Amino acid sequence: MSRKMVSIHEAAEFLGVAAQTLRRWEREGKLIPDERTPGGRRRYDLARLRPEQFHAPESALRTIAYARVSSHDRKEDLERQKQVLELYCARQGWTFEVIADWGSGMNYHKKGLKRLLDDMVEGRIGRLVITHKDRLLRFGAELVFAICEAKNVEVVILNQGEDTTFEEDLAKDVLEIITVFSARLYGSRSRKNQKLLDGVKKAVEESALC
Repeated sequence: MSRKMVSIHEAAEFLGVAAQTLRRWEREGKLIPDERTPGGRRRYDLARLRPEQFHAPESALRTIAYARVSSHDRKEDLERQKQVLELYCARQGWTFEVIADWGSGMNYHKKGLKRLLDDMVEGRIGRLVITHKDRLLRFGAELVFAICEAKNVEVVILNQGEDTTFEEDLAKDVLEIITVFSARLYGSRSRKNQKLLDGVKKAVEESALC
């Protein structure tokens, strides 16, 4: 009887998981590909795949949808993000929780982000869903993704394009950086630097209003 061999993506779709999960199962010895092509691509015997064998362990891991805005005056945008995330997760049939954060994309100490990272490191999360990459952090999101890869957390980014709030959030992040530098350079011997920073700050504020 001939076997029907399928690719890793076809096998993942049949089992209802991500291809990344199948790669992890191979490393853990849970599901080894039946063969590999001369080019090294995995092939699975469809007749051997049994979804019920693999969903129980995964069900204990949570799906977290993370939403963030830069300040409290962006409440409507935060609600919009949450609605988009909730609708998407519900359509996938996932049991999920939404973590919402207030704070700059430059701030690594936000309460929700710290909770997310703690749960991730402790191995309690199996999937992270965000609307845009920059919702995590303005700079350093790749570090979070590296942790996800190390802890076998699937990352789902709903929109790979530019966030509609990118310009406004970026302006606020730049102002935050300028404020820090202003505090460090402030003093009788730094009036020239302070004047320069004040000029840059004014320009950024004006551009944010455009």
